Amino acid sequence: MVNLHFLPKLFQKGEHGMGLLKNIFGKKEDGIQIYAPAGGKLVPLSVVSDPTFAEGILGQGAALVPSGNQFFSPVDGTAATVFPTGHAVALTSEDGVEVLLHIGLDTVKLNGKYFTIHVEEGQQVKKGDLLLEADLEKIRAEGFDTVTPIVICNTDEFAEVVMAEEGEVETGDIVLHLKK
Repeated sequence: MVNLHFLPKLFQKGEHGMGLLKNIFGKKEDGIQIYAPAGGKLVPLSVVSDPTFAEGILGQGAALVPSGNQFFSPVDGTAATVFPTGHAVALTSEDGVEVLLHIGLDTVKLNGKYFTIHVEEGQQVKKGDLLLEADLEKIRAEGFDTVTPIVICNTDEFAEVVMAEEGEVETGDIVLHLKK
């Protein structure tokens, strides 16, 4: 008699269930994920007070009200453009996603004051690599909003760009789901 006691576990949800089948047949993520470049509160891009972002002129995405001063790469890819003022960086992911990370609103007017750049244009980056630092307390003290738009600049190349659930996130949490 053959013992088939393991069969129910193959189809059971949880740690020992479908995970076994996924390990055998390979796990494939559904779509492309963009990760939080910092901790803070995730909010819809539409609530950002700058219409360039809120109206999606540069593309769809989300915004982060950051709780820390360090900003990390939300993707594996290349730092395509590093603004000399340190207020923004544009990345191209290995999947071809063009991600703009813009620290604060109108912060270009600070001409680099309170920003430290940790990446060079053309540099390969991995998710979690430090890109920029910003002294958010001093930036706010000068009257600037530090909300940080995370924009998919080539939105038109994707069937869907969907924000994760609004609320508190930690660095590295998924903030956007994209489908081709």
